[in-house]
Amino acid sequence: MARSLFGTDGVRGRANEWPMTAEVALRLAAATGRHFRADSGAHRVVIGKDTRLSGYMLETALTAGFTATGMNVFLLGPLPTPGVGWLTRSMRADLGVMISASHNPAEDNGIKFFGPDGFKLSDADEAAIEHLFHAGVPLAPPQQIGRAVRIDDALGRYVEYAKTTFPKGLRLDGLKVVLDCANGAAWRAAPEALWELGAEVIPIGVAPNGFNINADCGSTHPKAAIAKLRETGAHVALCLDGDADRLIVIDETGAVADGDQIMALIATRWTMSGMLKGGALVATVMSNLGLERHMNDMGVGLERTQVGDRYVVERMRAGGFNLGGEQSGHIVMTDHATTGDGLVGALQVLAAMAETGQPASRLTQVFTPVPQRLENIRYAPGSDPLGSARVQDSIAAATTALKGTGRVLVRKSGTEPLIRIMVEAEDRPTLDHTIATIADAIRATETA
Repeated sequence: MARSLFGTDGVRGRANEWPMTAEVALRLAAATGRHFRADSGAHRVVIGKDTRLSGYMLETALTAGFTATGMNVFLLGPLPTPGVGWLTRSMRADLGVMISASHNPAEDNGIKFFGPDGFKLSDADEAAIEHLFHAGVPLAPPQQIGRAVRIDDALGRYVEYAKTTFPKGLRLDGLKVVLDCANGAAWRAAPEALWELGAEVIPIGVAPNGFNINADCGSTHPKAAIAKLRETGAHVALCLDGDADRLIVIDETGAVADGDQIMALIATRWTMSGMLKGGALVATVMSNLGLERHMNDMGVGLERTQVGDRYVVERMRAGGFNLGGEQSGHIVMTDHATTGDGLVGALQVLAAMAETGQPASRLTQVFTPVPQRLENIRYAPGSDPLGSARVQDSIAAATTALKGTGRVLVRKSGTEPLIRIMVEAEDRPTLDHTIATIADAIRATETA
């Protein structure tokens, strides 16, 4: 059966529209609960969420679906996605759930699942759950209906876990840090962790109201953090996204370092200290060619996967690698976490500043990026622009022209009806011409 629910990162959509309705959430929870509840004993699931208004609705519906199949539910409240992954494993739960649409606007929401090991589900698990969703599942008898309780100290547990990833004996005294929490899941946890480690924290994006998550703030909108950094003379600004599994760093000059630069910094330090495992960094096809060249210059490989931090983690686990991530800011350190963790990544950057005494501008501009541009082309649902011969010919021609000097990647988004065109080239005119040629071919399929 073709998958219709799960995308590249769980189930996602516009709140109160299929598939982000209370009815779908209830049925999805029942199917997932049945998939993981292999016997008649007591089973537990932890549920966290970000700060979207629709999170209340989905949390309630998921709770009903899980308890109806005999799962005991532990409600964590607003908590970063990596915190849910960690608590799933820490609490010996059979399943973890995060209600979030990550960096998307407030009107969207999503449901992500973690297995008992704290890692996101495999394609096989998602396919099995989707089959149960459509087929229907038997409900538990009255005496086996699950219970639901709230875990009041979930945030404190996550803060303490995050601090254990920071070098013992090191403090952040004297560092002034702008911290943009995107009015999202880390609005309390991240400032608290940095303050407890000694930093002077200037928090922004810490007034969630259910509607303002990611709104002109956070990792996808760094202008607010840049302005606050310049206003306050801070040493660095750190930007998280709505569920705090992404990190973007802004140095003292206002320059932005994306996930590629952050991975390069950590990989360089770990290579020098012998901490990097597997002899390679794992990144996606979107990561800049400059990162690959930097890693090769250090005698370290770069393993590429399809887009999605879940696929990065799968490759890391299969190959014994302990560092990977995405250009968008997912930084995955499997020695510490089961998924991208913006706070833990931020602590790695701050530790480098504290240990070396060097400014962020010296540390986070590790390599010279090859000029890269990403353009999104919206298409009509149900159409297939990538099936067009004209589009495929334009992609093939561009790939041949750039061989050895750049890259072309054209793909469908896993969460929206968008064709994403990414091109890297050594000069801007070539870059712009290549993007325009492929984009024109795609748009022509919509008007044909």
